[in-house]
Amino acid sequence: MTPFDMHRPTWRKSSFSVENGQCVELAALTDGLAIRDSKNPTGGALRFPASSWRAARAAIAVTSG
Repeated sequence: MTPFDMHRPTWRKSSFSVENGQCVELAALTDGLAIRDSKNPTGGALRFPASSWRAARAAIAVTSG
């Protein structure tokens, strides 16, 4: 994956986030997904290819019943 400008994607905070700000934000990318700490939006982001994100979601769905 190539570097990207963290200010260009549209970042979305979970509707389940708590008022004290302890949450993450997600951004859909053309080649996957990025996640960052909402309290430190310029501190970097983790990027995942679409296939890895789909596998993670499937694993979470299986373990949460």
